[in-house]
Amino acid sequence: MGRAHEVRAKRMAQTNAAKSALFNRASKEIYLAAKSGVPDPKENLALRSAIEKWKAQHVTRDVIDRAVAKAKSKDSADFIPGRYEGFGPAGVAIMVDTLSDNEKRAFSAVRACFTHHGGNVGNSGCAAFNFQKMGVISFDSDKSNEEIEESLIMNDVDLQNVDKDESTVVIQVTPEALNHAREVCMSEFAVGEDDFSTCEVTYVPSVTVDNISDDDKDKLQKLIDDLDECEDVQGVYHNGNL
Repeated sequence: MGRAHEVRAKRMAQTNAAKSALFNRASKEIYLAAKSGVPDPKENLALRSAIEKWKAQHVTRDVIDRAVAKAKSKDSADFIPGRYEGFGPAGVAIMVDTLSDNEKRAFSAVRACFTHHGGNVGNSGCAAFNFQKMGVISFDSDKSNEEIEESLIMNDVDLQNVDKDESTVVIQVTPEALNHAREVCMSEFAVGEDDFSTCEVTYVPSVTVDNISDDDKDKLQKLIDDLDECEDVQGVYHNGNL
């Protein structure tokens, strides 16, 4: 078939693996949110937030519906949350959240990724202090920073920061204010439900590691990609400026 075919096949396999990992993470989080209360997003705020988060990452409706249906059934999966911290190339702090039915498997997979790409897993707390928990919303808009900031403040959103890169707006709020901020964006800026590219509670670095060499950037990106594709990994956070 030739080298070009091999390259395309490899790229497709990587894309499929990333998509499979994304859908797996979404399914587990939505399932647990549905199990935590009434399996109806109209009555379960945690479930509604989880669905909105993964819809913004283009998780398909059938994946969402299957996860909710599973929560309604008698099936019971016992997922245990975990957190692993460490450092990657160039001393970049990395925090990895897992959700697994096998803690040993989750730790082994995370540790193998760090080791394979020149990083190391550290003790609990060694990297977490570099991050703040935030609600993050992003979408495209022709509004200025000042217009967006003023409107959010006037609507009593607990705003932390507004940034704009060309047409993309990134809003940071306290985690508790995420749903209110989303509703304000929809009503004030004519943002549709499917227009959000990000709408989730996540971890944002307080300080970033800059001036990373091209070689270390490549190693770091491969480490992050491998962690993202791990079956048990729910989230990967780092403070490297890539």
